[in-house]
Amino acid sequence: MEAAPVKNIPNNKGTKVLFNNRLIEKLSRTHISVPITVFLLYSIGLLYWSVVNTSLYTWLTISLFFVGLLVFSLVEYLMHRYLFHMATYTELRRKIQYSFHGVHHDYPKDKDRLAMPPVVSITIATILLFLLRLVMGDFVFAFLPGFLTGYAGYLFVHYIVHAYQPPKNIFKTLWVHHGIHHYKNHERAFGVSSPLWDYIFRTMP
Repeated sequence: MEAAPVKNIPNNKGTKVLFNNRLIEKLSRTHISVPITVFLLYSIGLLYWSVVNTSLYTWLTISLFFVGLLVFSLVEYLMHRYLFHMATYTELRRKIQYSFHGVHHDYPKDKDRLAMPPVVSITIATILLFLLRLVMGDFVFAFLPGFLTGYAGYLFVHYIVHAYQPPKNIFKTLWVHHGIHHYKNHERAFGVSSPLWDYIFRTMP
């Protein structure tokens, strides 16, 4: 059973210690520039490999790159909605959900926990590379850079939404959209980098 929307969501400005082990606690934090840089460099490296070592046409490489971007936006939405906001009907699920995402809702201003640690990020990207290589062959070297660039874009948007005041331009829409998710109704507005899938799956606030 899903919990009812929370109207009075905490807006703590501090941070919270999740792990008693100092090393693990430190590794659970990262400055946002680190994973963004890692994913962009990873993407550039894959695209370079594609150009030098595959026979993919330019138009196909560009098309697969944008398909990767689109697929990431869907994965972002689905993970945020169904994994990060999983129903917590057992103690284990409650602990997992809180470590993954609940702590971010309690402390949305904690800038060190707006992205997965670099070691985890690189590991996931590499696992994706090997798995998708088995399925997609050389296409992965154009598709995965788009996917990872989408993730870097998500991290950037998520960071600036929480770290800065909303700008007086079109990007203000993203601030308002994510703000509704955090401070008014956490069962709506799951898209961070784009509200596209909220429109499609009818979770627009």
